[in-house]
Amino acid sequence: MARVPAPLPTAVLVSGEGTNLQALLDEVHGREAEIVAVASSVADAPALGRAATAGVPARAFPRSEYVDRAARDEAMGDWLGERGARLIVLAGYMELLGAPFLERFSGAVINVHPSLLPAFPGVGAIEQALSYGVKVVGVTVHFVDAGVDSGAVILQQAVELPGTRDAGHVREMLRPLEHALLTEAVRLYTRGALAADPENPRRISTDAIAG
Repeated sequence: MARVPAPLPTAVLVSGEGTNLQALLDEVHGREAEIVAVASSVADAPALGRAATAGVPARAFPRSEYVDRAARDEAMGDWLGERGARLIVLAGYMELLGAPFLERFSGAVINVHPSLLPAFPGVGAIEQALSYGVKVVGVTVHFVDAGVDSGAVILQQAVELPGTRDAGHVREMLRPLEHALLTEAVRLYTRGALAADPENPRRISTDAIAG
């Protein structure tokens, strides 16, 4: 992947509180990336307020306002495209994206997920892990493909599970790790430091920077 001009026009998709969005605003906005749009699947998501505070254009695209997901994705893609977005970051976005949207932003959609993928994909990842009885938990940042949390892994880090078995406590424990890995993944993307591993298409190398 070639280095891209900084700051890279970036859009962030959200559904909830927006703590990952805030990390991006604090750490990479106006530096490696320029957050040009925030789109939410939930009309009253607190993340929209964070965008407004930062002066970033924000808009909600609830499924209920469209005939189907494809229509919602098309409208959202048009809006993001009008703002020049070249990287799409899913930061707590709780909806699937259809193939046409992913093809439109091919190779430029990344997601953060609260598990060590491929273990525990989809919703309720932390609850799945606790139910399974794991001794470590973690966070993965990956490219998004047409599957459910099945895209190539960019960054991943594990931590030992503390004594608590409360999903809320584990979620709070993982949040700083999500922030750190997601902002680093954006930095790596803008530097052209991500390349597919020829020996394993599910793994992204972060060593070499293309010219």
